[in-house]
Amino acid sequence: MNDRVITFGEVMLRLKPPGHERLLQSPAFEATFGGGEANVAVSLACFGLDVAYVTILPENPIGDACVAELRGKDIDTSLVVRDGERMGIYFLEVGANQRPSRAIYDRANSAIATADPTSLDWNHIFEGASWFHITGITPALSQSAADLSLRAVQAAKEKGLTISCDYNYRNKLWTYGKQAPEIMTDLVRYVDVGIANEEDCQRSLGISIPEAEWKRKVENGELNRGKYQDLCEKMLETFPNLKYQAITLRESFSADHNGWSACLHNRHAFLLSPRYEIRDIVDRVGGGDAFAAGLIYGLVTGMDDETSLNFAVAASCLKHSISGDKNLVSVDEVKRLMEGEASGRIQR
Repeated sequence: MNDRVITFGEVMLRLKPPGHERLLQSPAFEATFGGGEANVAVSLACFGLDVAYVTILPENPIGDACVAELRGKDIDTSLVVRDGERMGIYFLEVGANQRPSRAIYDRANSAIATADPTSLDWNHIFEGASWFHITGITPALSQSAADLSLRAVQAAKEKGLTISCDYNYRNKLWTYGKQAPEIMTDLVRYVDVGIANEEDCQRSLGISIPEAEWKRKVENGELNRGKYQDLCEKMLETFPNLKYQAITLRESFSADHNGWSACLHNRHAFLLSPRYEIRDIVDRVGGGDAFAAGLIYGLVTGMDDETSLNFAVAASCLKHSISGDKNLVSVDEVKRLMEGEASGRIQR
């Protein structure tokens, strides 16, 4: 089987003050690139898969730098289209203790938001591929981006690819007159592997369960397992095309201290991963993307469903120790954590 994976979405310039500073506390920004689908592509490339990233970038030096960085991570960038006026930007202020992190978007009229829905040749893009990954971020940018996203999943389905989608609800982006469920419901009808947190299911797709409390209950250190099983089953009932529904479970005690686990329903069994206690978080942005990449890697390479889930959670746990959007870890590092090597002791 061909293990080539295609991811599609917007990559942005990320500008972050040094350390935990507030925006413009000092006149400096750390400039990197990030975006949900690009983050997934980087993780998969680090895991050794053949991965291509599809996006639209302006023909200017910033776009050149972005392509060069992706290419440097062993990602096939030959399918990137160079067009449009500007790259989207987001400013990130990293929180600490009880002060949350904050993202400010500057991506109106970006190259992908203004692209013609017919501008990408999906038949060519999907040639030789077996898996396609998309998120709910791109359809939130504009009606044309939503139309482009729908065309992508339709073409992927026609080509017989497995399609994964991280529903990724972003309230600040849905500003062009449509509510997320109006767009995402049609898109998810083509998806095989759904990925979300509990809020994404509710906000992106309007799916909830009776008397659901969207703030997690933690009793004696254990999650309310039945609530998430019910939510997964409601998703699978609403979307009979879904083969899997995964939900990440984050307990946010502070900006620096989270509990992290996930669940996966494969229509036969409801699986719950081990839970990681993550303290002294370096950067949690991209944690969900790291989970998505880990799950894709496990399923593409033939891991059983439980191992795939546990690999995804371990990979995303490690992401919290890495600055920037991208999870720069290897398969071996993830497997060592899965085997219990979590002391952080220096390896010589």
